[in-house]
Amino acid sequence: MTTMQAQATAKTENKGYTIADYKSKLKPIWCPGCGDYGVVNAIYRAFNELQLVPEKTAVISGIGCSSRIPGYVSTYGFNTVHGRAIPIASGVKISSPETTVVVAGGDGDGFAIGGGHMPHVSRRNIDMTYIVMDNQIYGLTKGQLSPTSESGLKTTTSQYGSIDTPLNIVGLALSYNVSFIARGFAGDINSLSKLIKEAITHKGFSVVHVVSPCVTYRGMEYFKQAKETCVPLPEGYDPTNKVEAFKVVEEQVKKYIGVIYRERRPTFGERLDEMQKMASGDKKVTLDNILDQYLAK
Repeated sequence: MTTMQAQATAKTENKGYTIADYKSKLKPIWCPGCGDYGVVNAIYRAFNELQLVPEKTAVISGIGCSSRIPGYVSTYGFNTVHGRAIPIASGVKISSPETTVVVAGGDGDGFAIGGGHMPHVSRRNIDMTYIVMDNQIYGLTKGQLSPTSESGLKTTTSQYGSIDTPLNIVGLALSYNVSFIARGFAGDINSLSKLIKEAITHKGFSVVHVVSPCVTYRGMEYFKQAKETCVPLPEGYDPTNKVEAFKVVEEQVKKYIGVIYRERRPTFGERLDEMQKMASGDKKVTLDNILDQYLAK
């Protein structure tokens, strides 16, 4: 039994986990005021409320400021290569269905070099949660233009202002038919932790888009602006109505906070179980059974 397994057994038999149990010994080294501090604390709270067992939880990330999160969470974790968090996390979930898998990344990692992965994980509807921390800038590599940077923004790679149209992450997720989509604000930890908790408990692929300001390269005014524009969804809003969801995500001035879209449909794991039953009937097929077919020849 590993140390982590022993701790998990002891906690389960006693009073359960506390928030401190989900914090690793590594201290975050983000810039003072970074929105990602709010996100990691919201993750701690969500994990604690769900009483996730660390040995049955994995946090996977790519490269970037936000992708440091696996090192700050006391679960299994993997800091992968740039833009490849989703396919690696998919492999973790498929090979270990009982594991709760959370992906952490930023707008650059997930929607520049890694932009081709979301439509495929969505169509498969793999049961895992993707937390996207969007600061509209490349923070780790010193303030370059990112896929979500607004038109006209002046950066180290756009000295006369960006001439690109920014990507709408929530709009893309809705277009890709992601089965659970929410948006939160890093400065509102209470609401964000509830959204992350709801995303994790959702059966299927879920995306939580987090407005996470970079005060180093965007300044405190950007944080204040984000706080003002992030507002709750209209009263009576129906997250199962996709037409209304598209209207919400196309809003140019406000950034609506809450569960934007939710749909229950079969997950990849559920469909895989059905296929295995069709292929094997009542017989339980193991890896040894498959290898024996070749060894017999």
